[in-house]
Amino acid sequence: MTVRFIGSPHTRVDGPRKVTGNARYAADFNQAGQAYAVIVSATVGLGRITEMDGASIERMPGVVAVITHHNAEKLPYLPHKAVIDPAEGERLHVLQDDQVRFYGQPVAVVVADTLDDAERAAAALRISYDARRPIVDHAGDEVKAIVPDAATRPGARTLADRSRGEADAAVANAAVKVDENYDIARENHNPMEPHATIASWNGERLTLWSKSQYLVNEQAEIAAIFGLPLENVEVVCPFIGGAFGTSLRTWPHVTLAALAARHIRRPVKLVLTRKQMFFTTGHRPRTLQRIALGATPEGALAGMVHEGTGETSRYEQFMEALTNVTDYLYSCPNVRTQYRLAPLDTSTPNHMRGPGEASGIFAIESAMDELSYKLGIDPIELRRRNEPQLDEAENKPFSSRSLMQCYELGAERFGWTQRTPEPRSMRDGRLLIGMGTATATYPAFHAPASARVRLLADGTAEVEAAASDMGPGTYTSMSQVAAEFLGLPLERVRFRLGRSDYPQTPSHGGSWTMASVGSAIRAACLEVQAQAARRAAADAGSPLSGASVDDLEWSEGLLRRRGDTSPGISYHDIVVRAGVPIEAGGSAQRDPKVAEQYSMHAFGAVFAEVAVDPDVGTIAVRRIVGAYGIGRVVNPLLARSQCTGGMIGGMGMALMERTALDPRDGRPVNAHMADYLMPVNLDIPELEAHFVDEVDPHVNPLGVKGLGEIALVGTAPAIGNAVFHATGKRVRTLPIRIEDMLTA
Repeated sequence: MTVRFIGSPHTRVDGPRKVTGNARYAADFNQAGQAYAVIVSATVGLGRITEMDGASIERMPGVVAVITHHNAEKLPYLPHKAVIDPAEGERLHVLQDDQVRFYGQPVAVVVADTLDDAERAAAALRISYDARRPIVDHAGDEVKAIVPDAATRPGARTLADRSRGEADAAVANAAVKVDENYDIARENHNPMEPHATIASWNGERLTLWSKSQYLVNEQAEIAAIFGLPLENVEVVCPFIGGAFGTSLRTWPHVTLAALAARHIRRPVKLVLTRKQMFFTTGHRPRTLQRIALGATPEGALAGMVHEGTGETSRYEQFMEALTNVTDYLYSCPNVRTQYRLAPLDTSTPNHMRGPGEASGIFAIESAMDELSYKLGIDPIELRRRNEPQLDEAENKPFSSRSLMQCYELGAERFGWTQRTPEPRSMRDGRLLIGMGTATATYPAFHAPASARVRLLADGTAEVEAAASDMGPGTYTSMSQVAAEFLGLPLERVRFRLGRSDYPQTPSHGGSWTMASVGSAIRAACLEVQAQAARRAAADAGSPLSGASVDDLEWSEGLLRRRGDTSPGISYHDIVVRAGVPIEAGGSAQRDPKVAEQYSMHAFGAVFAEVAVDPDVGTIAVRRIVGAYGIGRVVNPLLARSQCTGGMIGGMGMALMERTALDPRDGRPVNAHMADYLMPVNLDIPELEAHFVDEVDPHVNPLGVKGLGEIALVGTAPAIGNAVFHATGKRVRTLPIRIEDMLTA
């Protein structure tokens, strides 16, 4: 029987290292003689530095250096843009001038022999500013939204303006319509592991042990900033303690660690505080949206308008896919979308789990739910009546689309038929019970990736790729792919990641790691098998000597002639006779012709039940059920873990998470875990994830679509729709708060 690992629920191969404390994270790679750096952050939101007394701080015990714009090395900051970076604008040039662009901007770094000495000295550094009032809220009239430059270019994934038909007229003339505004708060990522970098120079060569979801980009970014050859920078990051997108970009603290290490000629360790992670490492931008829907009395959509504005910094134009979903989600002849940016005196936002789609879907699915009540049509039935036969924006078929199957499976597992349709009609004692549902979707991305496989004399295989693992189980799932195609037991495959000198891979984000890196590992496995077969056929002492490679086949890690019933020869046999390991690389990328032919997306349906206390306004999520069509599921155990994690993140988005900025200076007033609320163990309800049996041969050789992002995308609107069903109050802002329940 052929060995099968893809599709099996294997536990994490890296689990023992994590639970025994042997997994090393960025801050664990302490170096001999290292010093400790602490960032001093600006305490004004806009202006310039007029005075700072670094000399007196340098005389404090243990202080090695105080680095400011006065004495910092002037760095070349050569041009560099990765796919993850804003296409327009220029990244922050840290400690290169006296300008303060946002609250919390690094304005100095104190380096000392111990962390205590560095923290004490940093707190003592006094800085004077010529301060001005920043603008940090784009809901008022003082901010003029702009058309994103990158969104006007042909081929842009997110376009500033897109339309088909006459959407505004269709909505205006529709028999039934919904026209509402939605406001989603700024969120911060807040993973368990803080951002950390240890920097060490050896002449002109730099090694960074740094928390990163995109090692090869961090290597290229730092090389560009310091004007170094790419090969002179090495980035190491074997484990990540959660990230959710916050470590996709290379933020200023990485540059500061390297700058400080070169300044004092010693290794330097720099770890951000929780408070500092609210300043310079990105955030989900606050978004303002308008959705207008027009429909026939039978529920057929006649027109859709989706207008959205997201915040960005003044020095970069951060874009996300806020309005992309609208174009293909439902069948509608008249659709218009508009995307704008509001430049503010804040740091640049960043991708956060389900970036763009999570925010856009909340507005769309809330409006669709509202339309269902106006029409008196079940929310699932309304979506069924508007199920498209193809991507109407691109006029091409979906590679696969299982949305209705997801709704059928999810409704069955959730018990949707037990729901009574009228708001405030369901109770448990005095508690109001609500049930809501929403669609989830995310593109099935694929990026070029490479991997390397090495067969060893002991019969094991080493697999290498410059990927990351921030928690979804990359070590395990990639080992399964390699074991599947090599025909080896899982324990005889060792997958290695987390080094920039391994074969190049895309960022660990965007739900494309398995599609991209997994496909590259498959290619490398097939290539190393081909090389091993050629070695065996060319070996005069081999039982397969002289055979044509085309006449040989691999089965369960053994090579034999086709149709031969003999045991065959193993990798061990071939490598031992060769006298050296057999190594091969492989790469994978999507065929552009296939990409042009099909619209490729994952879909899902999320169901939520809430209980609302009518007297005090508290909202408790009782259960969430999600059903997903994500192509091939490599590891159901890890996939369900991804889904439940995404659901919990969606709960935070729906009911808790909100970064509040002081309008006087842009200070995040809740930059700590006491006031920045997120779900904890007591909040977590019963969570279920189910998968539709979906086959999609077009997306990539493995047939996978990715799961990390879509797992969050539909949760917030499902909860919001459940809150309306429970209370009859439609809340169009996130997070939904107790105050919203208590107001009339």
